[in-house]
Amino acid sequence: MAEMEISGKTKICALIGDPVEHSMSPVMHNTAYKKLGLDYVYIPFRVKPEGLEPAVAGLRALNVRGFNVTIPHKVAVIPWLDGLDPLAEKIGAVNTVVNTDGELRGYNTDAEGFLQALLEHGIKPKGKRIAVLGAGGASRAITYIMVGKGARVTILNRQQELDWAEDIAQLIRKDLGKEVKVLELGQLAGAIENVDILINATSVGMSPAAEESPVSAHLLNKIPAVFDIVYNPMETRLLREAKAAGARVIGGVDMLAWQGALAFEKWTGQKAPLDLMRGEAVKMLEKA
Repeated sequence: MAEMEISGKTKICALIGDPVEHSMSPVMHNTAYKKLGLDYVYIPFRVKPEGLEPAVAGLRALNVRGFNVTIPHKVAVIPWLDGLDPLAEKIGAVNTVVNTDGELRGYNTDAEGFLQALLEHGIKPKGKRIAVLGAGGASRAITYIMVGKGARVTILNRQQELDWAEDIAQLIRKDLGKEVKVLELGQLAGAIENVDILINATSVGMSPAAEESPVSAHLLNKIPAVFDIVYNPMETRLLREAKAAGARVIGGVDMLAWQGALAFEKWTGQKAPLDLMRGEAVKMLEKA
């Protein structure tokens, strides 16, 4: 594969967040550009919250083709954009921005990326009973798209942050006319007794706290499928114990690859080499 050559014609894509040093996105995107022979380059920028507004203005002024947005800017970036895709507007979070002649439009490829990862494993959400752990931005995106596709969802969150889960339920009630149950994590044992899919949308189990799990192993015996959005480590304790209990398991690297591939396609207009992007992320994680 030829080395990347940067010229005055090279289109720039970026990542903004704090931190960004751990991100898999640069290797996923740059390898994909090389593979397809595209004159693009992807660069990560660490942007602190107080620098967000000038950073977005700078990316617009520099005529970057687009950029990804990660923690902690997925909600805060919205006022500095010119418009939102309907799904991003409903979810209230943006992780991908496309620049078309100076107009910045925000998208949420986390939600669609999660859905595509689920479908890739042969699981259709319609009619499924789903328990989602956590009520942050990821939970919001996942819950919205799962209910929109016909799933029955229960959100479980910490007692002191139940209002976050109630906010998601209210959004879905208002926008989709569907009910979402909200429970506190102490009710987990009863809540997951008859679920079809358990989704961990929290950071519990993420490296360096890789030996933590949001669910006790003895509760996993009757759950058919478990999806953990944590991708580092690739096999979390939750996934390891769910697999041992006989569940079908899906790791966060699949969602990571899909959301990246969807962003890639919005910026380039080309079909993303999904398996290559996922493979590069896996290689990087294996070295970590």
